[in-house]
Amino acid sequence: MCDPLPRILIIDDEPDMCWALEHILDHKSSKMVTVGSGQEGLAALGREHFEVAFIDAKLSDMEGLELARKMRTRFPSLRIILFSGYFYKDEPDVKAALRKGIISDFVSKPFQNEEVLNKV
Repeated sequence: MCDPLPRILIIDDEPDMCWALEHILDHKSSKMVTVGSGQEGLAALGREHFEVAFIDAKLSDMEGLELARKMRTRFPSLRIILFSGYFYKDEPDVKAALRKGIISDFVSKPFQNEEVLNKV
């Protein structure tokens, strides 16, 4: 029998943001994994299956959109949600990524808890 709750991967190099997202999403997921870099995120996806990935736009080892492109190529059914305090949904790069299906959705920081919950 399939678990109705999605498995969520959170990729952010700020531990406080990982903690916040974990606590916001704790009742919306059957399993949550947090990692601090794009490379760790790709490794986690290689080890186990996730339905949703929250990716920070600015990571220490790569840009979030670059990571999203890599993830989309390898995991086409993954729901990728980019979040950022640097970009907004109407930015050309974000709009293009949404239009091309590189990312599934976008959340601006600071965000409301309900906004994050509604993306899952």
